[in-house]
Amino acid sequence: MGLFGRRNDTATTTAAAPATAPAVTDPALAALTGDYTIDPAHSTIGFVARHAMVTNVKGSFRDVSGTLHLDGTDPSRSTASLDVRMDSIDTGNADRDGHLKSADFFKTEEFPEMTFRTTKAEALGGDDYRVTGDLTILGTTRPLSVDLEFNGSAKDPFGNERVGFEGKAEILRSQWGLTWNAALETGGVLVSDKIKLNFDISAVKAAS
Repeated sequence: MGLFGRRNDTATTTAAAPATAPAVTDPALAALTGDYTIDPAHSTIGFVARHAMVTNVKGSFRDVSGTLHLDGTDPSRSTASLDVRMDSIDTGNADRDGHLKSADFFKTEEFPEMTFRTTKAEALGGDDYRVTGDLTILGTTRPLSVDLEFNGSAKDPFGNERVGFEGKAEILRSQWGLTWNAALETGGVLVSDKIKLNFDISAVKAAS
């Protein structure tokens, strides 16, 4: 059994097992049950866009918040909520960041946040999972699936119980109304429609 959905381990089922045998809960997994707060100092929401058809521009958002609810005895009830302040975008270039905040792209004064709310979760085997949810950008909400790897859990030196996940997804930015572009003399466009998203999440468990 995984954190997000139930793993189908047919190799552990024998013909002699009764059809009504209760599921066995992993005690270590059950111990993770609870509410968690995303630690922004140790979490990154990043992206990669193709620029001028020849190179990649990488960036991230510095202001991220959110919560997780993990249910180790019924993992299908695990959920996640993520909020990103769009004016915290950082690509390492102030002029480019200013353009991305402008009306050509994110319109951060009108639409200050990007949000993601899970609607479904499933186990893919091992530590791999997939969560599906609603991604809202520029007031437009569309479904997005994110492939996740569970990096494990640990108690940090300050006594906090932590869990960690890495994730990745791809979107077409035009589907959220991000359509600005410029044509190149040699053909193609300045900014790719396809954007690669990456997630590196550390979350702290709330005190009982």
